[in-house]
Amino acid sequence: MLLVARLLALLAFLECCTALVNRPNYAQIKLDTQTLQSSTIEKRDSLPAGYVAAPYYPTPKGGWVSNWTAAYEKAKVVVANMTLAEKVNLTTGTGELMGPCVGNTGSALRFGIPNLCLQDSALGVADTDNITAFPAGVTVGATWNKALAYARGYALGEEARGKGVNIQLGPVVGPIGRKPRGGRGWEGFGTDPVLQAIGASESIKGIQANGVIATIKHFIGNEQEAYRMDIIPHGLMRAYSSNIDDRTLHELYAWPFAEAIRSGVGAVMTSYNEVNGSAASQNSYMINGLLKDEMGFQGLVMTDWLAQIGGVSSALAGLDMAMPGDGDIPFLGLAYWAYELSTSILNGTVPVDRLNDMATRIVATWYQMGQDQDYPLPNFSANTADPTGLCYPAALFSPTCVTNEYVDVQADHAVVARNVSREAITMLKNVNNTLPLSTSASLKIFGTDAEANPNGVNSCNERACDEGTLGMGWGSGTANYPSFDAPIDAIKRKAANVTYYATDTFPSSATVVAGDIAIVFINSDSGENQDTVEGNDGDRSSSGLYAWHGGDALVEAAAAKYSTVVVVVHTVGPILVENWIALPSVKAVLFAYLPGQEAGDSLTDILFGDYSPSGHLPWSIPVAEDDYPASLSLLGFELFQVQDTYSEGLYIDYRYLNKNNISSRFPFGHGLSYTNFSLTSATITAVTPLSSLPPARSPKPTSTIPTYSTAIPPASEVAYPAGFNAIWRYLYPYLDDPSSITATGTFDYPTGYTNVSQPDPPAGGSQGGNPALWDTMYTFSVNVTNTGSYAGKQTVMLFVQYPSDSAWDTPIIQLRDFEKTDELAIGASETVSLSVTRKDLSIWDVVQQNWVIPVSSTEPFLFWIGSSSGNLTLACESLSGECTDGRASPVV
Repeated sequence: MLLVARLLALLAFLECCTALVNRPNYAQIKLDTQTLQSSTIEKRDSLPAGYVAAPYYPTPKGGWVSNWTAAYEKAKVVVANMTLAEKVNLTTGTGELMGPCVGNTGSALRFGIPNLCLQDSALGVADTDNITAFPAGVTVGATWNKALAYARGYALGEEARGKGVNIQLGPVVGPIGRKPRGGRGWEGFGTDPVLQAIGASESIKGIQANGVIATIKHFIGNEQEAYRMDIIPHGLMRAYSSNIDDRTLHELYAWPFAEAIRSGVGAVMTSYNEVNGSAASQNSYMINGLLKDEMGFQGLVMTDWLAQIGGVSSALAGLDMAMPGDGDIPFLGLAYWAYELSTSILNGTVPVDRLNDMATRIVATWYQMGQDQDYPLPNFSANTADPTGLCYPAALFSPTCVTNEYVDVQADHAVVARNVSREAITMLKNVNNTLPLSTSASLKIFGTDAEANPNGVNSCNERACDEGTLGMGWGSGTANYPSFDAPIDAIKRKAANVTYYATDTFPSSATVVAGDIAIVFINSDSGENQDTVEGNDGDRSSSGLYAWHGGDALVEAAAAKYSTVVVVVHTVGPILVENWIALPSVKAVLFAYLPGQEAGDSLTDILFGDYSPSGHLPWSIPVAEDDYPASLSLLGFELFQVQDTYSEGLYIDYRYLNKNNISSRFPFGHGLSYTNFSLTSATITAVTPLSSLPPARSPKPTSTIPTYSTAIPPASEVAYPAGFNAIWRYLYPYLDDPSSITATGTFDYPTGYTNVSQPDPPAGGSQGGNPALWDTMYTFSVNVTNTGSYAGKQTVMLFVQYPSDSAWDTPIIQLRDFEKTDELAIGASETVSLSVTRKDLSIWDVVQQNWVIPVSSTEPFLFWIGSSSGNLTLACESLSGECTDGRASPVV
């Protein structure tokens, strides 16, 4: 069914494109590199003053970071002996629907390198069977549990390897969730750079422990779904431009990417949008300057699907892999790279050493993860669920092959999924200990969100509908459910007296008996822009921040009839709860986020008190949407280019609310428990003396960077092999008449292009940046005691407040670390350790282009310790070294 749906979409797409292209045959529609470079992408609305995508050339080569040295040495031997065709083959996808996976590179079989399989998503292996549909990233963030983030990543990596996936397309930290209505914030871990960074870092470590290459995405500024892409054919309307100032870029949006790179992530995916007026897929400052030079990224940079808009331009800007390989219009055999990249090497427009670096980065990453050692080939097809079928579905004529072996990779991963889903559940309200419920209580259940999708749990392609329990949003960030444990089924297994009304409108037939407890299920959905669901084009453009399907009215109606109402919310992001949160009958509220396949038992574990809730909000819940600045709203159509200017700077979510003294309904990090905890005996220990600037970085050790001949290779290396049986629409590196191509030197290079290396950026020096940025400056300890009557876990959060005499404008408080206790028995205690690094205390200085600590001799850094941004109970001072209780909180 998946293949049928894709082919129907393909036919419709090609019908549209035929009129646009109107070319009689394949040979005539092959576009040369210079034609592609002089495409129609010219018109755009003007960028606001001060937002600049400065040129940064040439691409820094990889191989200078010590823990990648061995992989690069192996790669050097291979790449030095590769033909031009083999190098180009690794850089370019074979085309949409031209292989088993969502993305497939060419191969270099002489060296044991197969077609690399790239597969969605960040919550499971997409478009296949016998896998686990894990909770979404936002659910992981709501656990505030580093160990669980790692466990989920490890389990996901095991499944990806078991299916033969070389590159898993996750985790996600872009979007960071700047816009509450943004469509894909749920794929990440929460609206804070540190929460995102830790969630991503632990996920990457877990995935890559299995030898799978993790992909951190989308770099950068993809905070809205609508207008994120150039209209195809490229140039009809440019993708929106995310206009971000340098300080905000470093301190907020790039922060989690730097942590991912420090963790050794193997791949980075660029975003669709432009950044400061330059497409992210060929933004030389972002890729060459920030990623590869300042952050020292050693792996490969790929495009998002069909995000490449130029051939030479993207190569020079630092792109290493084009996905899925197609050019302007897919399924026509057109490419910006493949045979066009071969042409660009032979005619001299792309330097040979740039291609060598592309290939080396790809091969080195393959070696770095140990994929040369008995790594399995793909045993599934993302195109069909049948056991045999077309090997290349988009080809005019395709051979058939075994498409699915139905390998079961689930192991005991449902336990991991259930643990994450349960520990994320956040109790926002619990009047008079309404929760936990008794299994003998009379329960009346309302809302279709309580049941599995009645049409089948996988009946909507990539979950692009809101039917039944919302276990994940929609789009490429999804996976098929192997099974689905619906809340209503789990409740009926647990309780004896349950009546379910499968409706989102309060039924006239509902009975009310004294002692009844109503449980109302509501949700709010969003997803990726290729689908529109109930008027929402990926972003929550139609629904706003309100519950879908009249959920607010359903709660109000139940509250008018029943004296005790429990509200369960499955949601992609914050929703407004003002219509019902203060109603006397609404006694308890649980946010269960996006629980994946284990939605049922994970919820009943909390509802009936088998576990105490320990989740905390990964974002704030405002009283009204206009409590946030207008710049966080969704942007509408503009004729040539939508301009999305980040005029709020650092001030999103709790940072903005605190600055403007606006009380949230529930603050960032809020979460209640069935028990109580005390935080006492806090200590602060200075570890490294404060200094304004970090120690100077070391120069790049150029001796470890692979070098090769820069001579243009023989044209014969990209001639079609004798007797080669080409598959139409498959993207090859070969040329019909390569000997006719000569180096002309007449190419119009991008503004600012140079082949002279840039000076080492002062903020760089290793993976993530200057290693000194991660020097520990202070450590903290705090004693956590369970003072209540249930066993439970507590999360301890550490926020920093800058010295009051600092000249820098900084948010009042910023999260810098957190830890979660083990489950504490009644009366038990645990000492929690926290720390802050040099970077945690630093400001990005746009003049010095370095991280600077605003050191004060008279005013201290204040470190606030508590269980949310609105519950800060302890304060530690950097100068006195003292920690006290009872100090007035700096925020409302």
